[in-house]
Amino acid sequence: MKAVFDKRIIWGLLATLPLIGVLLFSSKKAETADAAQAQAGNAALTVTVSVPLSSSWNTSLTASGGVAAWQEAIIGSELNGVRLQELLVQVGDQVKRGQLLATFSNEILSTEQAQQSAALAEAEAIFAEANSNARRAMQLKESGSLSDQQINQYATARNTAAARVSAAKASLQAATVRLQHARILAPDDGIISARSATVGAVPQYGQELFRLIRQSKLEWRPELSADESMRLNAGQAVSVFNGDAEPIKGKLRILAPTLDPHTRKALAYVDLEPAANSKLRPGMFVKGEFFMGESMALSVPSSAVLMRDGYASVFVLENANKVKQVRVSTGRIQQGRIEITKGLSTSAKVVDSGAGFLGDGDTVKLVSAQTSTSQNSGKEKSGSIKAASGK
Repeated sequence: MKAVFDKRIIWGLLATLPLIGVLLFSSKKAETADAAQAQAGNAALTVTVSVPLSSSWNTSLTASGGVAAWQEAIIGSELNGVRLQELLVQVGDQVKRGQLLATFSNEILSTEQAQQSAALAEAEAIFAEANSNARRAMQLKESGSLSDQQINQYATARNTAAARVSAAKASLQAATVRLQHARILAPDDGIISARSATVGAVPQYGQELFRLIRQSKLEWRPELSADESMRLNAGQAVSVFNGDAEPIKGKLRILAPTLDPHTRKALAYVDLEPAANSKLRPGMFVKGEFFMGESMALSVPSSAVLMRDGYASVFVLENANKVKQVRVSTGRIQQGRIEITKGLSTSAKVVDSGAGFLGDGDTVKLVSAQTSTSQNSGKEKSGSIKAASGK
């Protein structure tokens, strides 16, 4: 009975062997299909590889700062207790030196001038009489008709009258000046940048009426570190940028002799070209560049440089058609290229298109021959190689 039972078990195991083989074959086939599908999915990217280019680049220093008026004149009242009668300019108006900006009521001032003119005429008449009396007294001195005391009295009266004439002239001059101050004139050519005057107001002496940007000139005042300020000199060319507009040319006029004790920064004063008036306004905060000559630079296309984990890196083609991620240090940026200051050799083949889809150690397959692209007016060239990536 036991032998019969063992035979049944053996025959049952033999019957299941074909089924187990079928299952194992199907599993292996599925794994192979999945691997093939994954490999096919990873070999779809086409990239470009180029050689770093060594060329002469402009050396510049970038800074930021505010735009301000070159010089801003404050035009104030030189009268006290006189009503402002008329305003002739508004904010933004271009004015010329000596142009009339505003007028004060001049009725009282004209009356004061007339009074002082009359007082001068009276003083001159008194002086004429006193002078005549003094001359006659001197003529009678030798005859003894007048005592020395009387003669001195006539001379004193003449001198007193002369002093009163001088005082009357000074008073008339003061009244004339006050009348002239009733006309507010522009002290220089420029643009009216502010107006606080109001018709009908009675401003106090020295109260501000207008502000004027002298010569309509603007300047840029960037902040520089101590090291940066030591690299600059007066007269260097500057370009200031305001968004997408054309850069505004300027020239470094002077560097501040001291640093701010709180920020440890030094101010630079840059004179801007007249075209700045249409593109910039006082109070704007803009960036600019100081040009410091030329130097050699090793550069790659900007598309080749990736920022990963806070560091710049590129992919370099190595042996066995593999790419390696290399960390680099970057510098200047010009015309779609980035300067590499550290981490890359001149003979390296750098992935410059599609690098963002690669990983360290990926295998690539070259699909075209090396080509060349012209750089720097055809004098220097960098090769390009077409490649398709795959695991």
